Amino acid sequence: MRWRSAAYSATMAGVPQTPTTISINLVRPDSDVGSRILRDYYDDIVSRYHGRRATSAELDAVLLDEPSDDLVPPHGYFWAATDGTTPVGCAGLRLLPDALGEVTRVFVAGTARRQGIASRLLTGLEEVARSRGLSRLRLDTRHDLVEARRLYTGHGYVEVEPFNTSPYAEHWFAKPLD
Repeated sequence: MRWRSAAYSATMAGVPQTPTTISINLVRPDSDVGSRILRDYYDDIVSRYHGRRATSAELDAVLLDEPSDDLVPPHGYFWAATDGTTPVGCAGLRLLPDALGEVTRVFVAGTARRQGIASRLLTGLEEVARSRGLSRLRLDTRHDLVEARRLYTGHGYVEVEPFNTSPYAEHWFAKPLD
């Protein structure tokens, strides 16, 4: 089931459009679109991590080990970018105590990259974070996700001291939202 929030619709209006038919909607991670794009996301990062194509069993295991069920209100949000009915990207926002938000699951499929989709997802996510009263966003990523690190620094995120002990985190970023 797909759903949108009024705040999301309003805040995404000012985000530059890509020259494609890409639409971005707030969805549940366990929806058909959400499940498909999360599997693609994990296929990409698990394959990169192992230096080979991820197996179906590995993807099933990581989907169980790294649930996204908290990326729904009131704990968070999850957006999917689609080209028609094909999911091509996603981004999640986890709402944490003390006006802090955590950016997670930012991904664009290889066939849809270099069209500004990741920037649209991140810019819209930041607008929603501001509208929810968050004052700072943080995220972590791996060293091999060079495109992600470039995206984050291009959007004003700066490297900070580690804030978790995830075995998959090698770079930690934060951005004030004032």
